[in-house]
Amino acid sequence: MSIFITQGNYTDQAIKGMIDKPEDRKAAVTGLMESVGAKLLQYYITTGEYDFMVIAEGDSVTDVMAGLMIAGSTGSVTNLKTVQAVTTQEAKSAMEKAKTARGGFHAAGTSK
Repeated sequence: MSIFITQGNYTDQAIKGMIDKPEDRKAAVTGLMESVGAKLLQYYITTGEYDFMVIAEGDSVTDVMAGLMIAGSTGSVTNLKTVQAVTTQEAKSAMEKAKTARGGFHAAGTSK
C-alpha cells in the first residue's frame, strides 16, 4: 500500500455552500476513497496556500487519482496537488539501491 498526500483549494461556491450549510466533510471523503478502493487516513482543513489536505492509502496511484477526479468533477475543489509519501525505511532502501547502481552513471556534460 502506498500513501498519497493531496492538497487543494475549495472554490468560492464551495466555501459559500459550507458557510450556508456547515458540515464535516471527513465522512464524505472517507466514502469517496472507499468507493475507489483507497482508504482515507486523515483529512485536514489547512491554512496558507491550500485549504485542505487529504492523506490516503491505496494499492496504486490510480485508486487515489480516481477519487480526486470525482472530487474535481464536482466543481467544488481546485488546484489539486498530489505527492506520494514513502517511509524513512523505504527511503533508506532507495538510497542503498542508488549506492549500488550509481557506478556506471556520469553527470550531464561529463562524458568521456
